[in-house]
Amino acid sequence: SLSTVSRLVTNLSKLTHLDVSRNGFISMPGGCSWPSTLRYLNISWAKLTTISPCLPETLEVLDLSNNDLKAFILILPSLRELHLSGNKILSLPPGWMFPNLQTLTIQSNTLNMFTRSDLQAYRRLQDLWAGQNKFVCSCDFVYFLQSAIKGGEDVHLSDGEDAYVCDSPLYLQGEPAGRVRLSVVVCRRVLFVSVSCVVALIIGVLVCVLLWRLHAFWYLRMMWAWLKAKRSSRRRQRREELLSYDAFVSENDGDSLNPRPLTLCLHKRDFLPGHWIVDNIMSAMERSRRTVFILSENFVQSEWCRYELDFSHFQLFDGETGSNAAILILLEPLKVRNALRDEEEEEEG
Repeated sequence: SLSTVSRLVTNLSKLTHLDVSRNGFISMPGGCSWPSTLRYLNISWAKLTTISPCLPETLEVLDLSNNDLKAFILILPSLRELHLSGNKILSLPPGWMFPNLQTLTIQSNTLNMFTRSDLQAYRRLQDLWAGQNKFVCSCDFVYFLQSAIKGGEDVHLSDGEDAYVCDSPLYLQGEPAGRVRLSVVVCRRVLFVSVSCVVALIIGVLVCVLLWRLHAFWYLRMMWAWLKAKRSSRRRQRREELLSYDAFVSENDGDSLNPRPLTLCLHKRDFLPGHWIVDNIMSAMERSRRTVFILSENFVQSEWCRYELDFSHFQLFDGETGSNAAILILLEPLKVRNALRDEEEEEEG
């Protein structure tokens, strides 16, 4: 019984060192009477699970190694050395409770990590023995520990860098924390994800702008509409029954023609208002026996006329050339080289 021990030595007025280690102490009483001269107390290798104010405030060296302590919270203003190795302590004791502590031994516990702020609470701590614990090698802990190993901190890690080994995460298990190199992706995950999202968004916008400038969206929608029309076998079988025009005339407004007595489909007259122009073009070509292209300088300069010509190429490769052949009418000589050069200059601009 620790209370019995304190009672037996309370009248020893010159007692400074007391070693009661390797006893079967299970608990510590709420209060004890000790000689005022007691400076060193060793209660290691016992079975203590908690501590109490039974410990004298005059202690300068206290050894509670190899017990079953899970925490140490007690104000000892004169304490210079505290030995807590071999317990089950999860975190460093609050430093403000030991204003004169110079040496702290807390090896072989269940300590996960400690930070710079934890050690700064110890105003006079010089030597720290905290290795052989189950450290979680987070970015902050690894950076702090490596700084302490290199002498960048006021506290000296007396047991050396090899005593500080990572227990988690799993891919770092068994690695010395002082030699671990963590990537920016791990340590700055939020920043990395934010920058990646911004870069991806910028690239996406640039790609969309580029595709829009190259009219890729128009071609994609035209191809999708053409594929849907191609898969409709019933429409192709009944196509002759649904023909409404002898020919669809692809022309520019400046070259308007209206030959008779053919039934012609003219965009300014027969296109349905409010419908997408691509749907109007496809419907007109599908309902016409032929497609007539009025080639002129105005035709070459018109984007929609060129789109109509492109769609007629799809139909030619679709195997329906017999029922929807393209007829090219040269209204006037074309300045091909000038047109190509103007188009290149426009794209470069």
